[in-house]
Order: sequence, then C-alpha cells, then structure tokens
Amino acid sequence: MRVTQSMLANNSLRNISKSYANLGKYQDQLATGKKINRPSDDPVVAIKGMFYRTNLTEVEQYKRNLSEAYTWMENSEAGIEHATQIVQRVRELLVKANNETNSPGDMESIGVEIGELTQDLIGVANTQVAGKYIFNGTKSHTPPITTPVPVNADGDYDYAMDTNKFNVEVSKGVGLQVNINANNVFGKDMMNTLKDLEEALNNGTLYDEPNADGVRIGDQLLEQLDEQFANITAERSELGARYNRLELVDTRLSDQEVIANRILSDNEDADIEKVITDLTVQESIHRASLAVGSRIIQPTLIDFLR
Repeated sequence: MRVTQSMLANNSLRNISKSYANLGKYQDQLATGKKINRPSDDPVVAIKGMFYRTNLTEVEQYKRNLSEAYTWMENSEAGIEHATQIVQRVRELLVKANNETNSPGDMESIGVEIGELTQDLIGVANTQVAGKYIFNGTKSHTPPITTPVPVNADGDYDYAMDTNKFNVEVSKGVGLQVNINANNVFGKDMMNTLKDLEEALNNGTLYDEPNADGVRIGDQLLEQLDEQFANITAERSELGARYNRLELVDTRLSDQEVIANRILSDNEDADIEKVITDLTVQESIHRASLAVGSRIIQPTLIDFLR
C-alpha cells in the first residue's frame, strides 16, 4: 500500500487531537476532583454512583427524621418532668392539709394554689412544638384539653385524649413511636383528682368520711394521687427506653452515613496524585507529538504564499 504525505498528515493530526482530548480529561479531573464528569466517561461508575448517592440521600433523610424524633421525645420528657413536679407539690400540700391543724383560711389558700397548679398542668398538656400538640397522639393539630375543660352531668371533667402512636420512620420500614400515652399523665382521672381535692379544701370536707370503711376524703384523694404518680413514673420509664433506642439508631445511621460517603468517594473521586502524574506525562507526550508532527506535515505552496 502506498503511503502518501496526506495519510501521514491526517494520522498525525488525528493523534494530536486524541492527545488534546486526554489533556482535557486529566485537566477536568484535576479541576473537579472526580473521575468522570459525564456518564459517557464511564457508564459503570456513573450507574454505581447513582445507586450509592440514592443510599446516601436516604440516610440523610432518616437523620432529619431523627431530629424531629428527638424534638418530640425531649419535649415530652420536659412535659413529664414538669407534671411530676406539679404532682409532688400537690401531694405536699395535701399532706399538709390532711393533719387537721389548719385554719379555714389556710385550707382555702391551699385550695387556691392547687387550682393554679391544675391550670398549669392543663397548659403543659397543651404543649405545642412546631405548631403540633405533642400530647394528643396523631391528632396533633387539635389541643388535647380545650378551655374551658368539658364536664359531664356530674360536674366531673370529661374529655378524651388521642392515644394513637405517632411514629417517625428512622430507617427503611422501621418506625419509632415518639409520643407518650398522655392519658397516663394528663388524663381526666388526674384532673378530676385535683378538682375533687380543690373542692374538698374549699368546702371543708377534706376530713369527712365518704364511705362505710371510715376512710377520709383526704386519705382517699392521697391514695388516688399516688396511683396517678405511679402512672406518670411508668410512662416516663417507657419514654426513656424508647429514647435510648433512638440514640442507638442515631449512632447506626451516623456509621452508615460515613460508610456511604466513603463508598461514594471511592467510586467517583479521582486520585489527585495519579491525575497530576498522568497529566504531566500526557503533557510531555503532547509536546513530543507536536514536535514530530511539525516535521511530518510538510509545508505547501499555500504556506509560502501567506
């Protein structure tokens, strides 16, 4: 086969063009820090990158969900703590009033304080976080206890708090309950006990015997208050157990995020030291190609006429 000057020139130009393309590829890798800048550079890396990035996005979303779960649980814990302090204070006042050494004025003052503590407890039950009532189950857009508090025909408080579980997805297919059973803390049994205590103090019936067993109203109310306190303590313990699980999930998600980022980096990130070396070698090859090409591509008559 006859090799012509035109064939030599065309081959030389084609190789120089490839050399420019290689230089551009290495310069892009150096500028972006990525192995590929378009799917056509390496389809396998691109497909794996899409899969790894999806996993990382899921983990990041679950971590955002964890933030909401922490908010609900920590505010619930604060609400239970406040309710505990209120009940402890009410019990102290009841024990103080139950010893028959107080004057009617003292009893009335204690009754007034218990009434204020009851209103404070109602306020805690209606706690809102980010516009949601955290103590009303899944009905988080309505207050659990309306004002004035509904009463039945006997004059007792009568309201229903939603006790459905409010779950937050913390990993694929796994939901964690972040609310509490508010009936165990702010239920109508608790409120009616406080209401009956306030009325007994104001009416002077705290020392009366309501039944044939000879148990005074004050002692009966004290027993009821202790039962409500035990319910609060049990609910707080359950919340603490779920909070510990939430922390374990948080730790696991943090580990998954680190692993996902490392895998994504291994798949897509360029080895900068290698890129610099390859770029330097390619520059040397390119200069040599230009030097050789200048000898192969002979000048024509047009070049002399310019």
